[in-house]
Amino acid sequence: MRMLCYGDSNTYGYDPRGFFGGRYPKESRWVDILVQRTGWEIRNEGQNGREIPSRPFQYQRAGELLAQSAPDVFTVMLGTNDLLRGYSAVETSSRMEAFLRYLQPKCGRLLLIALPPMKRGAWVTEENLIAESVKLAEAYQVLSQKLGIAFVNAGQWNVELTFDGVHFTEAGHRAFAEGLYAYLTK
Repeated sequence: MRMLCYGDSNTYGYDPRGFFGGRYPKESRWVDILVQRTGWEIRNEGQNGREIPSRPFQYQRAGELLAQSAPDVFTVMLGTNDLLRGYSAVETSSRMEAFLRYLQPKCGRLLLIALPPMKRGAWVTEENLIAESVKLAEAYQVLSQKLGIAFVNAGQWNVELTFDGVHFTEAGHRAFAEGLYAYLTK
């Protein structure tokens, strides 16, 4: 199976423990854990700070990635940075809908992944952010039904978050990889 994983820093494998941040070792990132477990061809297109694309050039770039990779499954896991920048769950879901409508005719199987809800931490100091992250998972589930695409809620996988309240720990990456593997192989 060929997969293209399009996401933000949690897809990239960002490690917030260092002063400048960094990246977890390959054996600790969920995408690479999934590759090792399955042997699938998986392209990691995670980017730190990525919001849901909303501009024509961003759509075009995502379309080019799809054309280059020709994946069997295209996973999209975005929305946290949108919330952190002040968008509500409703606004973030609306941005996601526009992006997915652009992608739908260009790929076979789309999988929308809702990130685990944020928790209180260095980056998450307001309860409202936590509430909006819970609402976003619910909005994404409704959106997936509306568009007829696959959906999975990583909030059900006990993914541990770091001190910042946003990023996965190494154990969180392992739990995420297990949850996604179980979903994709059922």
